[in-house]
Amino acid sequence: MMRQNIPNFLTSINLALGMVGIYLVLEGNINAGAYCIFLAAAFDFLDGFVARLLRVQGEMGKQLDSLADMVTFGVLPAMIMFTMIASGSDSGYLPFVAFLIGIFSAWRLAKFNIDERQSDRFIGVPTPANALLISTLPFLAERSAAAQNLLSNPLALVAITVLMSYLLVAEIPLIALKFKDYSFQKNVFRYLVIIVSLIFLIILGIAGIPFAIIFYIAASIIEALVARNASQ
Repeated sequence: MMRQNIPNFLTSINLALGMVGIYLVLEGNINAGAYCIFLAAAFDFLDGFVARLLRVQGEMGKQLDSLADMVTFGVLPAMIMFTMIASGSDSGYLPFVAFLIGIFSAWRLAKFNIDERQSDRFIGVPTPANALLISTLPFLAERSAAAQNLLSNPLALVAITVLMSYLLVAEIPLIALKFKDYSFQKNVFRYLVIIVSLIFLIILGIAGIPFAIIFYIAASIIEALVARNASQ
């Protein structure tokens, strides 16, 4: 019984980090909220890895994982975006557009649970990737004056919110970093995503995460187009 609940315990840490992150954002510390997302993403990876390692995968773990992800990668980034929009807007209503992130994250997670096509690739942007992109925008603003000017504009943040909410549920096949083998020819786009993402992180640190995720989405779209043309 204890062995079966080890992955669920790791998932619960993910959930707890999400709740702590929401509290920190409400206290005005959105960077600390972002760090909660980083840590939670690690536990989100570990729970699935440990479940496969111990061979205790089951429906309970699947549902608990989605519920935890909804809080950590849905509600928490929505609150971060809400705070960012509110800080640059005089409107009392405009920041509520950020709640679209939470709503579409719920749709994304529900679709993932019932969509059998997503065993070897994702359809739509995964919620952790979306949460990482949104939560690291403040770090990018601190790093670049141009980014600061853009991200202080509430309408630009609303545009990002709407675009990323759409991409969560869009019928766009995206690369899953799951290797059936490690040959370069069969995994060229996976290796490209990993290498370019590392370059962004080395050069820009945390501020490089938005660029890494944008490149991941672009590379996935290109890979899908190449595969479609090759099959015709």
